[in-house]
Amino acid sequence: MGRKQKETKKPVKFLNKRSSVKNEPSQPFKQRKMKLVLVGTPNVGKSVLFNLLTGSYVTVSNYPGTTVEVTRGTAKYNQQTYEVIDTPGMYSLLPITEEERVTRTLLLQEKPDVVIHVVDAKNIERMLPLTLQLLEAGLPVILDVNMMDEAEAIGRKIDLDKLSSILEIPVVGTAAALNRGIEQLKRAVMEYVKKRVA
Repeated sequence: MGRKQKETKKPVKFLNKRSSVKNEPSQPFKQRKMKLVLVGTPNVGKSVLFNLLTGSYVTVSNYPGTTVEVTRGTAKYNQQTYEVIDTPGMYSLLPITEEERVTRTLLLQEKPDVVIHVVDAKNIERMLPLTLQLLEAGLPVILDVNMMDEAEAIGRKIDLDKLSSILEIPVVGTAAALNRGIEQLKRAVMEYVKKRVA
């Protein structure tokens, strides 16, 4: 498909600083557009989260050389502009499908400032291996445990602080479909970025 453009509601805001895989920023913080990438398996709420974070202008286009669509939007927080990218669903950094190959290539070549790994709170054990792969690849990861409301409804309790301590990365609980935890996620990204810059 060709390049499409579609309108979303109001510009929402976001945050971040350059903490890419191995490169240092070439421009000072707040003087360039930061890159934030959402990753995760299918059906974990990435697209809902993307819509909450992005503004009124969104583009959907094929990743170069493929037929796989990647969605990009713009967000702003504290005078800092971000490019937010919603990637195709993936289960592993060892790609089997074309979608997984595209996401892996994007992560390793576009050098995101922050990678938000979105997981389903009901099935978190099955999804944490990808978190570990992302960390082993040297990517700047924040774990978003989404669908917390659904996990709570079936009696599941997740100790986010303990998980953060074990993984040594920020961990935030959200229920994107209810717009719950989004502000905490934004704050976590900003604090994470400041620590990496310090």
